[in-house]
Amino acid sequence: MTPPAIEEHAVSGRDSGPYAITTGPDGALWFTMVHSGRIGRLNPGQEPTSHQLAPDSGPTVISNGPDGALWFTEYRAHRIGRITTAGRVTEFTLPTAECGPFGIAEGPDGALWFTETAADRIGRITTDGTATEYPLPRTGAFPSAIAAAGDAMWFTMNQANAIGRIGMNGRITVHELPSEAAAPVGIAVSPDGSVWFTEIAAGQIGRMAPGGRITEYPLPDRSARPHAVTTDADGTAWFTEWCGNRVGSVTLDGKLAVHDLPTPASEPHGITVGPDGALWTALEVGALARIEPDTTRTTMNTEQRNAS
Repeated sequence: MTPPAIEEHAVSGRDSGPYAITTGPDGALWFTMVHSGRIGRLNPGQEPTSHQLAPDSGPTVISNGPDGALWFTEYRAHRIGRITTAGRVTEFTLPTAECGPFGIAEGPDGALWFTETAADRIGRITTDGTATEYPLPRTGAFPSAIAAAGDAMWFTMNQANAIGRIGMNGRITVHELPSEAAAPVGIAVSPDGSVWFTEIAAGQIGRMAPGGRITEYPLPDRSARPHAVTTDADGTAWFTEWCGNRVGSVTLDGKLAVHDLPTPASEPHGITVGPDGALWTALEVGALARIEPDTTRTTMNTEQRNAS
């Protein structure tokens, strides 16, 4: 069976650290460069451009906002940033100092929701910069990635071995994971309402079905350190293997496939569906990789561990 075609597009020097990626409202790929403090833009087929922030700000995750701009976290500067498609940047200082914002996503209420890794809080910021913070019911949880569902936000609790849900009223519920010390990081919600997440320490991909049942899919390489996850229109979850140097997928019926990236030790992090329908992932060594899905991709049988 034919594996998907994978192409790499250089967008920065090896030390800049492309990290997270999304498709912007202008049809271009927007990505963070965590080590150089820049926000990059690539229109496939054209030369990349970038916009400089404070060099030590640590831009991390980037998301579309409800206002036609891109919003991102500044992990090291403890700010939330906004950049228009024309490149104008606005930055907002958060109420809690040294909070370490990481994940960010647009919510169903028209605000941006984000995680505060060092403060055990979920934050909400409106497009005018008004921020509200909601404390988690646990300390030391290290909330990481966050994603929107129909009426709530779902987020990973990396050090609490759980995923959480916060409603638009601020009410938080916690769901324990079956595997111990799984250390979930990435999270995404598919069109059918399934919540997909990566278990970076366990080497597994998890799925919570709409009814609450959790299934875990062990990867062929349990030391691959799966990091980010996104879903396509069919509900298939696509994920990156940070240490495994691979991109993989899991379908709703549990078919798993993994694919090697061309450049060794390229450190894939964020992943998104691009404007061309392909999957794009940010490689920390200075490139974006394009993965053309193939309906005949190789699948592997895996053991599944289920929990109600």
